[in-house]
Amino acid sequence: MKGVVLAGGLGSRLYPLTKITNKHLLPVFDKPMIYYPIQCLVNAGITDILIVTGGNSAGHFLQLLRNGSDFGLKRLNYAYQEGEGGIADALRLAESFADGEEICVVLGDNIIESNIKRAVDDFRVQCEAGGGGAKILLKEVHDPERFGVATVKDGKVLKIVEKPKAPETNLAVIGIYLYDAAVFDITRTLKPSARGELEITDVNNEYLRRGQLTSDVLNGWWTDAGTFESLYRASTLVREGGANRMDV
Repeated sequence: MKGVVLAGGLGSRLYPLTKITNKHLLPVFDKPMIYYPIQCLVNAGITDILIVTGGNSAGHFLQLLRNGSDFGLKRLNYAYQEGEGGIADALRLAESFADGEEICVVLGDNIIESNIKRAVDDFRVQCEAGGGGAKILLKEVHDPERFGVATVKDGKVLKIVEKPKAPETNLAVIGIYLYDAAVFDITRTLKPSARGELEITDVNNEYLRRGQLTSDVLNGWWTDAGTFESLYRASTLVREGGANRMDV
């Protein structure tokens, strides 16, 4: 399995901090934000990773991360996203890198306390058994209207709604996704949403329609770091409780 970290976008909600650099290079406590999703993948046993970024600060990632040897990576690759087409649009740039293998996708501003190795291993077994498909991770949050929200019954996902005004549950679909190679065929069928972006929720709902979507609820804390409030919360959580047992 290969890993993909999506670290593009303009970071407009963090302006003016993002006026001179990419959001994912901002500090979360004592390390750059981008370190955390990379370490998340490494802790799950994934050492062949692609960083998808964009904008005027894309070269800063190479200066900071170089070839990934600080993380013990087998290989660190880079891809450049033109404009802001959404998460699913950025994911399309990973097709040649994936080369038919399953992938674990982590959004660059997502930070977790625990380890996703069990979910990754379960998905590997699912694919080896011929099931393929996709797996999403869920977490109860106090502000589900900011995220894709899953309705779950008896452990099965019934539907996912992107940023609902009146969420049915508080189960957010966090920014960690596991996909088989069919994900790239699905992204080619997507139409832009009202926001003008290709939505990752549409990808997940297509797997759901096919009966190939599984889910796990994440243990430990989770936060994104895409707003001033969540960036502060992420730094506080890392300072108080650590994240991913990071030694870099």
